[in-house]
Amino acid sequence: MSAPTPSNPDSIGPSPGGLIPFDSTAVFIGGAWRPALGGQHLELINPSDGSLLTHIARGQAADIDAAVAAAQAALDDTQEGSWGRLSAAERGRILLRMSERVLVQADELARLEALDVGKPLKQGRADAVALARYLEFYGGAADKVHGHSIPFANGYTAFTLREPHGVTAHIVPWNYPMQIIGRSVGAALAMGNACVLKPAEEACLTALAFAHIAQQAGLPAGALNVVPGLGEEAGAALSAHPGVRHISFTGSVQVGALIQAAAARNAVPVTLELGGKSPQLVFADADLDAALPFLVNAGIQNAGQTCSAASRILVERPVFDEVVTRMAERYRALRVGPALQDPDVGPVISSRQQSLIQGYLDLVKDSGLHVAAQAPLPASLPSTGCYVAPTLVADVASGHRIAQEEIFGPVQAVIAFDTEAEAVRIANGTPYGLVAGVWTRDGSRALRVARRLQCGQVFINNYGAGGGIELPFGGVKHSGHGREKGFEALYGFSVLKTLAIKHD
Repeated sequence: MSAPTPSNPDSIGPSPGGLIPFDSTAVFIGGAWRPALGGQHLELINPSDGSLLTHIARGQAADIDAAVAAAQAALDDTQEGSWGRLSAAERGRILLRMSERVLVQADELARLEALDVGKPLKQGRADAVALARYLEFYGGAADKVHGHSIPFANGYTAFTLREPHGVTAHIVPWNYPMQIIGRSVGAALAMGNACVLKPAEEACLTALAFAHIAQQAGLPAGALNVVPGLGEEAGAALSAHPGVRHISFTGSVQVGALIQAAAARNAVPVTLELGGKSPQLVFADADLDAALPFLVNAGIQNAGQTCSAASRILVERPVFDEVVTRMAERYRALRVGPALQDPDVGPVISSRQQSLIQGYLDLVKDSGLHVAAQAPLPASLPSTGCYVAPTLVADVASGHRIAQEEIFGPVQAVIAFDTEAEAVRIANGTPYGLVAGVWTRDGSRALRVARRLQCGQVFINNYGAGGGIELPFGGVKHSGHGREKGFEALYGFSVLKTLAIKHD
């Protein structure tokens, strides 16, 4: 099956060329580009206008078998130049070279992300810079993961080592491909694992471009393998593969449960990051001038398709009306448009996602909820694009579906509270527990509330910390388990081995 001619002058062909000459219709296995063994392809659609970008390879179980075999071969420490033969310092130098090359190609990577995901150019470029920073951080950390000596019985010396799992699987979603590749693949490579990456079928381009960049930076063949394909085919084969020794997955609760069940049959550990319904707790004494940009931006970034999106705004009643009014002003000023025009809000990823979000907006209308503001959708928007009007909904009951379920779109629910205890109860009152923000000038309250919130991260008088590459990230409850980012990710991508030497 040959790839079609793209119907958009801004789109790419099967071999994009330009600054990053990778083959978007191929899989990348053992350091080489080749067709999927089944010879099938999937369409890749530009969400800004619905046009066809290109076809991508439809990898299946046979391709996953080949990728795992290539990764296993790369770990062979008897072969000169193999990934498994390199020291931690040498691995770190390669990751640093990869970081430098990502920065050089940041504008091209941002363009690919804009075409593929619908992400505004400035957000795509921020993701490319974050990818480079992950590689820089883990490149520098590669030779700094130490074991410990253990006081033990007389006549023994005991200590621990941290060793790679072996072949690690990375199943990456479509909303932040570059960032999630950086935080999972970067950490796994730093620890000496060999990776098989399965990007989401809706957004593969920057993952494939990353493979080319890694190869050009000197990453040995087989250390990174990329197999696009459907989740129920390539993803299922990868999560159940007996040669995989660790799985990192970011995505829905439902798919995460399937992956964990498949991994359990092989006794394989899994890091799961499964989404959230992250609250912002705004107390009456908060600095609203400082808070408001975060409250809105954290809800509409990437068209709300962010697991840590500030989708619930909990506001103490004395300042409730002021917060809603000021947020509404910002909403009405938002620019919505095609990704390459670099608007505030681009399209959502697909017509399917558009329909899901519209279903929640229909629910808002049917429930008689108060829509405080909607960003205008320009008449010039392509009718075939996947656009949703960013919507601010006020006076929402904490038990309403839009305050409980992850919408994954640019919809924020504003909820009033009267007491600190009520704010904590509402914040903890969903199945999720990923991130929260607390806004108050009262330092004691800030720490007291942060300790009571059931989630993996709490930001006080800020939100997101500029990406927080160094800050461990992950959730509790239905938001998953395990931690990415920072040194914690390195520990997760390694196995602790204990040695006890008897010498007396």
